[in-house]
Amino acid sequence: MASPQILIQLDSDPHPSVFDAVVAIDSGIDHLLQYGQVEPTNVRALVHGAMFTRGPAQLASTAIFIGGSNVTLGEAIAAEVAQAFFGPVRVSVMLDGNGSSTTAAAAVLCAARHVELSTLDALVLGGTGPVGQRVARLLVKAGAKVRLASRDAARAELACQQLSGQVDVGANQLLAVGTSDAGVLQQQLSQASAVFGCGAAGAQLLSQQQLSQASELKVAIDLNAVPPEGLEGIAATDKAVARGGRLDYGAIGVGGLKMKIHRESIRTLFSRNDLVLDAEQIFEIGRQLESATTV
Repeated sequence: MASPQILIQLDSDPHPSVFDAVVAIDSGIDHLLQYGQVEPTNVRALVHGAMFTRGPAQLASTAIFIGGSNVTLGEAIAAEVAQAFFGPVRVSVMLDGNGSSTTAAAAVLCAARHVELSTLDALVLGGTGPVGQRVARLLVKAGAKVRLASRDAARAELACQQLSGQVDVGANQLLAVGTSDAGVLQQQLSQASAVFGCGAAGAQLLSQQQLSQASELKVAIDLNAVPPEGLEGIAATDKAVARGGRLDYGAIGVGGLKMKIHRESIRTLFSRNDLVLDAEQIFEIGRQLESATTV
């Protein structure tokens, strides 16, 4: 008889995310254990509770989900979780703090429906945030040229340096862009075939006029669901809406795929006991979902 599936939700916030809990339950797990205010210093005992309560054959029925609004802290928690494992005594883990990995995967896959990623020239606005960094990372790994943009040029440069330390970056494949100068922003936008708006909620990154002047754009994706739009003129519900030679997606238009990826990633955790699902692995799960729907 198979052991019940138990998902352990580790959240750095005082109250574990209700959103993540609902998605977990909708994914079909049997039991959800939630822990808030988790920090790297107190995570080991929680992980040991997951490891030592079931025999080797049952460990695949326990998994850990790391969330929370502080994505950097979530990554530190994930590192401590990995340190607590030894040999085959481990459980599978998924990292999706603030939905950053599932959102980034869905956004890149939406673009891939219409353009070849390996030939893409992408401008990632809000590129120093958690979602922007992951969008840029996935695009670089797919072979795209990426202009990682921030109002603060120094922050954009630092993010590019960090990304270069994580993945192989080809010559001239990754460029840091400061967007405080409207002329510089427009020049970078004029060369892009896709733009991703990954800024903070309620912050407008591009005006409708700036978008309309970007004649090379094939796809524009705005991941901000809070008014005003991050990319002005793109509604949150837009899903491959044609405007001026490009196709537009809003946050809700991307969100349907994001939710499918989130649920399928949780189901995948219980296929074995040694998975670590970060942005790249979650993107691959999404890619398989996309392939299945086109067969």
